[in-house]
Amino acid sequence: MSLVKARRPQTVVFGKWRVAARRESHAVWYVFLLPTLLGILVFTLYPLIESLRLSFTRGVEERFVGVQNYTDVLTSETFWYAVYNTIYITIFQLLIAIPIGFLIACLINSLRRSSNFFKVLFYIPNATSMVAAATVFLAILHPDGPLNYVVELLGFEKVVWLSQPVSAKWGAVILSVWHWLGFVIIINLANLQAIPIEYYEASSIDGATPLQQWWLITLPNMVGSLTILFVLGWIGGLQRFADAYMLGGLQGSPARSLHTVVGFIFERGFGGNEYGIASAGAYILFVFILLFTYFNTKLLRMKI
Repeated sequence: MSLVKARRPQTVVFGKWRVAARRESHAVWYVFLLPTLLGILVFTLYPLIESLRLSFTRGVEERFVGVQNYTDVLTSETFWYAVYNTIYITIFQLLIAIPIGFLIACLINSLRRSSNFFKVLFYIPNATSMVAAATVFLAILHPDGPLNYVVELLGFEKVVWLSQPVSAKWGAVILSVWHWLGFVIIINLANLQAIPIEYYEASSIDGATPLQQWWLITLPNMVGSLTILFVLGWIGGLQRFADAYMLGGLQGSPARSLHTVVGFIFERGFGGNEYGIASAGAYILFVFILLFTYFNTKLLRMKI
């Protein structure tokens, strides 16, 4: 008599049907992945291919024009001004939000009590949709709004934020920092809490001060999360649309100072029915994001 017991096939139930499957075979589990794969094909892969095709056509009849759409986009002053606006807002968003978020995360991490309260408090804006946040900021940036009240308390004259190009951009920067800051804090907190406490204990025995511990232990171990935030910030910043659209409308008023790259694509596609131009702009934006991500990671000597 054989001492090895026969392995009974595993049974998987699909409604009224029972399917016998060996444990060694994973083919049956692809059935569960099928809805997701179909969703990716229909809602992601097909639109990518279709927009690539449209980028080489023009007009309702979809006449093939080669790379003419790409040439028109790259020679458009409106497009390059939108690129400038997008980079301007994104740079200052990153330069303000990442350092401040890191410092706040360090302070929260040092608390023995109420740390969860501050985590939730700072993360609430990030959990709010950008459309709702921008709607609130339309009231905050009003000439008689709360922000100008603080400005006057500091001894400065009130600013009509959304009437001048420079102040309108800074209004978008303030909104972006407020909305993104909670995400920066949470990511930094996760990394701070992953640093082994033994590092700090050993440095304390060697006589290191808290400031030396922060400089020699905390900062070097935070390079990974800061790099991720920097790269994600660039990717999200180059795709910004909702905040600029809510504050400046379709043309990014005043004087197109809030007109972003995605705003350019939206205006030419849905505003002017120039889907070939819009598709070409979308693929040019994709190349921009790819290049920015590559050079940012190279600059910070990190690998994705």
